[in-house]
Amino acid sequence: MTASERDAALAAGAIGFDISDWVESRFELPNVQVPDLNLFDPETAAVMLRQDWGLGEEPVSNMIHLLESKGVRVFSLAENSKRVNAFSLWRNEKPYVFLNTMKTAESSRFDAAHELGHLVLHQDGKRTGRMAEDEANSFASSFLLPKADLLARINRVNSIEQLITSKRRWKVSLWALTVRLHRLNRLTDWRYRDFCIQIRTRYKDSEPEGIDREQSVVWQKVMKTLWSEKTTQWDIARQLDLPESEVSTLIFGMLHTAGPPVVARDNRALFLVR
Repeated sequence: MTASERDAALAAGAIGFDISDWVESRFELPNVQVPDLNLFDPETAAVMLRQDWGLGEEPVSNMIHLLESKGVRVFSLAENSKRVNAFSLWRNEKPYVFLNTMKTAESSRFDAAHELGHLVLHQDGKRTGRMAEDEANSFASSFLLPKADLLARINRVNSIEQLITSKRRWKVSLWALTVRLHRLNRLTDWRYRDFCIQIRTRYKDSEPEGIDREQSVVWQKVMKTLWSEKTTQWDIARQLDLPESEVSTLIFGMLHTAGPPVVARDNRALFLVR
């Protein structure tokens, strides 16, 4: 990415820390339950974390809600560039994840799982660069598409249309499912290459039969409580001496209006309208 894209994302992260500190001085957020699994390979770490969190082999219904329930502080990025996918880090023994909201909903779910991989695999900071990214990708694939569940439901693949139908169960992209099946030897090299060409040609950056974008439940609850006390994102921005637009952007585009909040969805963010 360009230096300006990187700097914009990091600046958003710094503002996110200020907002997080402000909220945590007023609310009790979930305790951190993100273990250090750096001694294990990505696939094993994904299996162990699923067991630790009581997920079994079932699909993850909502990655953002899952992360938040385990104490991860999740923020949204609105830098208008898909090259800033997401990033994560530990700060004061608390894990943070920042997600791009301009990508498809399926891609954002994978990014969330990818950053979770970094949080559990790379706490010691010893592995960085391409190796760390490959491990986080492998973890995300294993975490979202558990081997036993996947192989039990998909034995033979004959068409892209079959994969489009199958991907609904796990709420992943067509590309992610294709890669995972190839690595588990459910797709031959020839068919894998053929499917990859079809996906790039037919869908490019879009996603067939896309899912609804995931939203933060923590920020919904926090803002609902603050609104009941007549505190809005404008008040937060003023107290922190921040632009109001930056605050709204980082909390998944939640806006305050007079009267009770009503949820309305579009394909990118959750807005509150009259």
